[in-house]
Amino acid sequence: MLSCAIGPADHGARLDKALAVHCEGLSRSRLKALILDGAVMLDDVPCTDPSIKVKDGMTVTVAVPPPVADEPEPENIPLDIVFEDECMLVINKQAGLVVHPGAGNWQGTMVNALLYHCGDSLSGIGGVRRPGIVHRLDKDTSGLMVVAKTDEAHQALSAQLSDRTLGRYYTALVWGVPSPPKGSIDQPIGRHPSSRLKMAVTSKNSREARTHYTVQDSYGGAASMTECKLDSGRTHQVRVHMAYLRHPLIGDPLYGLQRTAAAALLRKSGTGEDVAEQLLSFPRQALHAWKIGFVHPRTQEAMMFESCLPDDMAEILNHLKTIS
Repeated sequence: MLSCAIGPADHGARLDKALAVHCEGLSRSRLKALILDGAVMLDDVPCTDPSIKVKDGMTVTVAVPPPVADEPEPENIPLDIVFEDECMLVINKQAGLVVHPGAGNWQGTMVNALLYHCGDSLSGIGGVRRPGIVHRLDKDTSGLMVVAKTDEAHQALSAQLSDRTLGRYYTALVWGVPSPPKGSIDQPIGRHPSSRLKMAVTSKNSREARTHYTVQDSYGGAASMTECKLDSGRTHQVRVHMAYLRHPLIGDPLYGLQRTAAAALLRKSGTGEDVAEQLLSFPRQALHAWKIGFVHPRTQEAMMFESCLPDDMAEILNHLKTIS
């Protein structure tokens, strides 16, 4: 715990700038991150605004978390391995598993599990916190991922990701029924202008993103099962694009419908209260990476893998099928 008193020289300065003067060894960007994470208090009151102006006489305390290891540690975490050879693995990731270490998730990730399973053979091109990872899935998205075990495989698979020959297909359970039932969403995605947790369709500091969607089935107008194929791989891409289309994913905590709007859709379709409650309380975005295709980096064989819906999404789908 660090503590400092604000003097006349700091009066009127931004909080992060004032702290940078007093907290030796911590950069201004690091201090800003700590403020945003709620680790800083002004006169014993939590403060999460780095730009707030400090005043003479204030006391600032900073709870600096203990340092973490530069390298993630191997952990014996079960993995559902669909395919493995000396070059690569295909993994069916369960919902709830974070792919690589980051703020708040330094342990218990897929990378920790891969380091235990593969040992020193895992490719390190992705950096110390993302060894072997060619592409990723959100924590609460389930489904298929390909992981490189050698640097050569990593380069080859990453090239396929870049030139869009690595095919990724998702099953999304969304509110309402997209119209037309088949189309493409070609809208750039960047950081949300007011929420650092979200992405958004925006022209500012964004990257191109394209999602092709096809409605597979619909349920009384309240919801539908939609296949999404990615041409690009932006953070939260399917979730952001379907929300942009005004058909967000069931259960999505960031981009989903407000409960009242979703409930109105269900009432209009004549959904029973028990089924409606199951749908409204689904605890994650209903998104599963069900198919992945690529060319094997060594043999040049075309490979395709498929994964059934996980139990929780299959149960929700069964509920949807009761809606006439």
